[in-house]
Amino acid sequence: MLATLTHKRVVLGVSGGIAAYKSADLVRRLRDAGAEVQVVMTAAAQQFITPLTMQALSGNPVHTELLNADAEAGMGHIELARWADLVLIAPASADVMARLAQGVANDLLTTLWLATRAKRAVAPAMNQQMWAAQVTQDNVAKLQTHQVTVFQPASGSQACGDVGAGRMLEAVELAQHCANLFQTGALTGKRVVITAGPTREALDPVRYISNHSSGKMGFSLAEACIEAGAHVTLISGPVHLATPDRVAQVKVISALDMLAASQKAVAEGCDLFIATAAVADYRPANIAEQKIKKVGDAISIELVKNPDIVATIAQLPNRPFVLGFAAETERVEDYARGKLSAKKLDMIACNDVSRADIGFQSDDNAMTVFWRNNGRVQLDKSPKAHIARALVALCAQQMNNLDEQSR
Repeated sequence: MLATLTHKRVVLGVSGGIAAYKSADLVRRLRDAGAEVQVVMTAAAQQFITPLTMQALSGNPVHTELLNADAEAGMGHIELARWADLVLIAPASADVMARLAQGVANDLLTTLWLATRAKRAVAPAMNQQMWAAQVTQDNVAKLQTHQVTVFQPASGSQACGDVGAGRMLEAVELAQHCANLFQTGALTGKRVVITAGPTREALDPVRYISNHSSGKMGFSLAEACIEAGAHVTLISGPVHLATPDRVAQVKVISALDMLAASQKAVAEGCDLFIATAAVADYRPANIAEQKIKKVGDAISIELVKNPDIVATIAQLPNRPFVLGFAAETERVEDYARGKLSAKKLDMIACNDVSRADIGFQSDDNAMTVFWRNNGRVQLDKSPKAHIARALVALCAQQMNNLDEQSR
């Protein structure tokens, strides 16, 4: 199993059917591949396997009711829909698939299915004649037109004694198929350099100037670029995050350190430069060799301007495609478009950090993305992993457009 589900959030929906016993193994396989799993069970599913079993295997409470006071006080059905990177229903009975195809939302599972922006997939399991029925095949086709992935069932002997197609795929196969869903190929072979986190500008041996950046957005983008097939170098200021799998991380402290590392990485080969780091605009003109003592009621510190890393990279000859970030507290669009033009960027993603529910330290974000020729896309509040995938897709699209225009 490739470690391609690391940090992914999977909602596993279990509907009624004898194949529900395979879902227990599937939870284990998904977690082995690095995913965090939340299980949702229909009333019929609970006749075949207990919520306690799924709770023990997933390490999370199992969700069974749409209108549950305890659940709504914590992670309600909308929050669960927003939390997921993937909603997988396995087994998916003929009844559940029919309801999904018609947009029915009369229980927790079908409601969160409609409410999610995550990837969606079903693993059908039913009697071979039910699977072959034209109405079932019509429902399958309708789901596929709505960008639902259908993991086609296997053939073989069934619990009812029939032989034919309709058996749910084995857990190890489904886990691998889920991992494959995140491999987009949009940046296959591309070399990406990403800056992330804050910088620290030393005042003396023990004090520094910095900001509240957690690095989460940049690290999410690194994972999204890996999923898209890129080779990724992540230049990170001081953060408390694990290095994403298959990412080459370069750790730095100051803005000057980050600039030097960025120039070196770009010189070694770069197709896409993503500047998410919250680089300190200024640094102390002089760093005290010894700890500054507390003397008097005020202190004056002379600051000098730091180099603008993203603008420096954007003005290089034979430069890469450059995505910049702007964290603003007012006049978000005006400032973003101004920076897009002044810094000669290809694209800029801007968020309003005055909002308490997104941005620094938060697991969620919301972005407005601008590019040349008045391009604009709004990315509504979502987990940073979702925002990262959307940004990578936009970059890949615009890079392809520029390639076509240059031919």
